[in-house]
Amino acid sequence: MKGNVVDMAVGIIIGAAFGKIVSSIVNDIIMPPIGMLIGGVDFKDLAVVLQKATETAPAVTLNYGSFIQVVFDFLIVAFAVFMLIKGLNMAKRKKENAPAAPAPEPAPTKEEILLTEIRDLLKK
Repeated sequence: MKGNVVDMAVGIIIGAAFGKIVSSIVNDIIMPPIGMLIGGVDFKDLAVVLQKATETAPAVTLNYGSFIQVVFDFLIVAFAVFMLIKGLNMAKRKKENAPAAPAPEPAPTKEEILLTEIRDLLKK
């Protein structure tokens, strides 16, 4: 599997676009029904308050809901890459296991030609 810089650049661009699509799928399609099943929770709002907000400082929170969404993003991308690599390896194996074209017979050597002529003369 050889490639060049242009192939790699195209892969990076497509990968970035794919990442945005996966993020949208997770944020807009997967997480809302899961949040609804849990009780109408928006995962972006799930957080543990470590320190309440004061007049001079904002609240300190652990935003585990956002973390859960990022984990879903990662799992979907990892699964897609896994399936891609598995498909490439399967195609590579099929190509390697395909029967090779029969090699052309080598030209007969001088001895073989001479022996063939002797055989033909003996038949006569």
